[in-house]
Amino acid sequence: MGRGSYTAADWNKLKNSRNIASAKNEKEIFKSKKCDQRFDPKYIQKREARDSEDHPESLPIIIGLDVTASMGYLAEKVAKEALNETMMKLYSIGAVKDPALMFAAYGDGNDESPLQVTQFESDIRIAEQLLDLWLEDGGQGYVVNPMLWYFAAKHTVLDNYEKRKKKGFIFTIGDSADCRGNDEKEALKYHYKRVFGEDVDMDVDEILSAAEEKFEVFHIFLDNNYRKSPLLVKLLPGHTMSLRPDDVDSLPELIISTMQIVNGMKLEDAVNQWPELKRPVLKKALKELKIKDKKGIIF
Repeated sequence: MGRGSYTAADWNKLKNSRNIASAKNEKEIFKSKKCDQRFDPKYIQKREARDSEDHPESLPIIIGLDVTASMGYLAEKVAKEALNETMMKLYSIGAVKDPALMFAAYGDGNDESPLQVTQFESDIRIAEQLLDLWLEDGGQGYVVNPMLWYFAAKHTVLDNYEKRKKKGFIFTIGDSADCRGNDEKEALKYHYKRVFGEDVDMDVDEILSAAEEKFEVFHIFLDNNYRKSPLLVKLLPGHTMSLRPDDVDSLPELIISTMQIVNGMKLEDAVNQWPELKRPVLKKALKELKIKDKKGIIF
């Protein structure tokens, strides 16, 4: 997948056809009442991010959205604004030459559909598929970021990795205090068998390591203030950034800046390219990173 290019005109046409701008809440945007088999991991052998004539150096970017009950505003924000802003800014500043985006919706381990994944796309189909995801509202289990890591590790075929040994990116975004989920293998086995139809004998660290062979893995923690910052050590040390929910309009810039820093840009340069009002929020979040290259920590 991943042919064609994303344009503002296509986005405006889709936005108007689905009345997104006038929607009062996420339920008026995401109208699916159940998980579509197109996005159900149990029915997906592989997701492909291939090079094409339009995009000869494809780079996969996976954005995972926590869609538990407390996070409905996030999906609404992404659908109304953040997706379009991310794509337009990716192209306008040349942060990534040939982006291929996949969206994932993840919830609690006990949900009917804890994980949904779209195709990798480079045109308006990114938005079309995002809008067809089901917002289940979540149960009372634990969030399942590792399920997305597992899918990325075991169920993707990527030209950037196979041809160029270049990693893609995974960003999970949510308000969970522990995106690693349940570390117990037996619990993992049960949920992974149910979701993937596979016997998975891996703990969370093994799953993360497998994903990190193909992807740079990050978590954006939406801190609702009732959790204390020391909990961040339970997430992805050095690869977790925190934002206040009031600052989610900075998600596009944060995602793009993180990718640029991984590719060698200095933190100050990454921050200063954006409007002055957003710089304090971005700098605070990005300073939480400890990114390493072959020579050690970049900053």
